[in-house]
Amino acid sequence: MKKYPCIQFIFILLLMIFTLPGMAQTKITIHADQPGAKIDKAIYGHFAEHLGHCIYGGIYVGEKSDIPNIKGFRSDVVSALKDLSVPLIRWPGGCFADTYHWKDGIGPKSERPSIVNVHWGGVTEDNSFGTHEFLDFCELIGCDAYINLNVGSGSVREASEWVEYVTSSNESPMTKLRKQNGRDKPWNVKYWAVGNETWGCGGNMRPEYYADIYRNYSSFMRAPGMYKIASGANVEDYKWTEVLMREAGRMMNGISLHYYTVPFDWQRKGSATNFDEVVWFSTLLKTLKMEELVTKHSAIMDQFDPKKKVGLLVDEWGCWYDVEPGTNPGFLYQQSSMRDALVAGINLNIFNNHADRVRMSNIAQMINVLQSVILTKDKEMVLTPTYYVFKMYKEHQDATMLPVEIKCDKYTLGAQSVDAVNCSASVKNGVVSITLCNLDPNKSQDVSFELTGMKLNKVSGKVVTAEKINSYNDFGKKEEVSIADFKGVKIAGGKVTAQLPSKSVVLIQLQ
Repeated sequence: MKKYPCIQFIFILLLMIFTLPGMAQTKITIHADQPGAKIDKAIYGHFAEHLGHCIYGGIYVGEKSDIPNIKGFRSDVVSALKDLSVPLIRWPGGCFADTYHWKDGIGPKSERPSIVNVHWGGVTEDNSFGTHEFLDFCELIGCDAYINLNVGSGSVREASEWVEYVTSSNESPMTKLRKQNGRDKPWNVKYWAVGNETWGCGGNMRPEYYADIYRNYSSFMRAPGMYKIASGANVEDYKWTEVLMREAGRMMNGISLHYYTVPFDWQRKGSATNFDEVVWFSTLLKTLKMEELVTKHSAIMDQFDPKKKVGLLVDEWGCWYDVEPGTNPGFLYQQSSMRDALVAGINLNIFNNHADRVRMSNIAQMINVLQSVILTKDKEMVLTPTYYVFKMYKEHQDATMLPVEIKCDKYTLGAQSVDAVNCSASVKNGVVSITLCNLDPNKSQDVSFELTGMKLNKVSGKVVTAEKINSYNDFGKKEEVSIADFKGVKIAGGKVTAQLPSKSVVLIQLQ
């Protein structure tokens, strides 16, 4: 057989060139001429439970604290959350919600009874942060409130009286009590949930039983513009969604879904900062399951609600690792690294792309707990990589989703592969915002964009990346992860190209 050394040499050279890092070719088509649903700003919501130092020390320090505060609320946290354009906060839980009796948290602080937080650390809860404090805090940072009612240990009367206390402008015993406690006008609270995780810590109920409970509570919850939320499924419990939609769908505005990204399993969650690429890959693979969950739960909801009147609310999501060494295991305090920035970006892209059904999400949790956006220690405050992703992605709030098609290389480790690039897009006020995640920690990704139905003449961008996959921000140290201007995007002749750095989250804006 004849040999052709020149041809063989050329073939090998081409193979080497096209397998070099940075040569991955990704094509993204954005259908600007086919606008989709509005991306509800509530998709960028947060969760604040009476857990560890989320409330006390994180949000609230009291007016007598030497930590700078505004009526007891940390000034630095207030400023950071305003800059994040936080649209909504869910409170008081979580599992804590179904042990919380709201009347314990109103009136003079010196007269409020204490309870034991049986779910989180067995610590004493003095109820100094209650309904007034929470709703005042929401007004201070300019966001909506989402209140989770106590079903597990509460009553229909307790729930209906809480709704009346907060929202009613009529003369009644509850509004009289509110005025005695210093608030004349009602608050405008739209979102109310009937219990939390009623399949677990909220009562260990069966879906058929909870459906009847929900119908009962819902019948006595009345307020102008109220958005009623049912306690939905745990991960892939599709039967739960089916039963709730069939038996109570006509009486709800939304149904929740909870899913946490755990790198291994609940017995071996792993460290927040000490991990290798195998664990990095496992974490991203687990978080991509959110796409499957949202798609399948939505399909069940479509059977009973084809007009999509009922929202799917992912009101608990985020990474769950082992607590930081030396901290209370019941406080769920963990660091947040570049890995968490990718997890946040991927999930938010998924929610954006399903905006026709997903109307809200709440990252767990806002401060000092699980995948938080802020960490505090005494007078110090740290903004996490997750914070910076939320800051970049806020451009999507109340924008119109644009359908996206992606053709990209795979990020492969061992025998498993995932798409190297994850993306969503929206348009608001004539500006197209594209958010992209490069999941590959080793290779950059060359991307070309095609926008149908829109002419372009200006481009800009921001990026969150880091030197290492486990880079993180810590107290008393220079930030390792933050937002920077993105120089890797160009526009020429109406064509847009970009090179996404390895392990990065990027915002590109076009107009």
